[in-house]
Amino acid sequence: MKIASFNINGIKARVNALADWLDEAQPDVAVLQEIKSVDEAFPREMFEERGYNVEAHGQKSFNGVAILSKLPLEDVRRGLPGDDNDEQARWIEATVVGKQAIRICGLYLPNGNPVELNDDGTPVAGGKYAYKLGWMERLKARAAELMAEEMPALMAGDYNIIPQAEDAKRPEAWREDALHRPESRAAFQRIVNLGFTEAFRARTRGPGHYTFWDYQAGAWNRDDGIRIDHFLLTPQAADLLRDCQIDKDIRGREKPSDHVPIWVDLDL
Repeated sequence: MKIASFNINGIKARVNALADWLDEAQPDVAVLQEIKSVDEAFPREMFEERGYNVEAHGQKSFNGVAILSKLPLEDVRRGLPGDDNDEQARWIEATVVGKQAIRICGLYLPNGNPVELNDDGTPVAGGKYAYKLGWMERLKARAAELMAEEMPALMAGDYNIIPQAEDAKRPEAWREDALHRPESRAAFQRIVNLGFTEAFRARTRGPGHYTFWDYQAGAWNRDDGIRIDHFLLTPQAADLLRDCQIDKDIRGREKPSDHVPIWVDLDL
């Protein structure tokens, strides 16, 4: 089973490019982020014609996540548990049944900038960085539940986290950014330490592997990228991992997203 994650940066702007990539890559499941569309306006027919079942959790102009699956989607849930007042559409999950069932969770983790800190170094309450770290605590709680269920499961998407210095072309430029601050990386590592496998690093070592290139300052032409799109696998899913790759060339096409797809191949 090929499962992909792709921050498309606007379904309206990228619908044809997304359809072309789906036709080429043929993922069984695609988890999308930043669809920037309410559910009623999501162009589901284009994907249903390609054999995909479609479930979306969107909001107008911002955020939004979706799952496209050639297999039925069961027990679909929207919204990350833990805060009933959180209106941002950043989480969707469902069970897909191939040779066996797998729980697939799609996420768009908050960016967190600007970083606003109190004099003692703690995040300012109500600020974007505090929201990011709070969201990650809720993610950790859901991740622990997935581990306890002891079934194949994965959490995939745009984490807005640069885990290590080697995951950026110029790590020094990101040192004070919410994507690479120590608190952000530590929160990510606490989730991994629950027993998850970071799929890409399980297959590929070393620097120079990125999933995002800014539109500004010729970042793509200079390969000035960062790796912020990740797959975290429970032990039961990690046992099924055959490959994990980044479709880098998609970034060089016409009207691209600033992200590219990343995918895993699981023995399902």
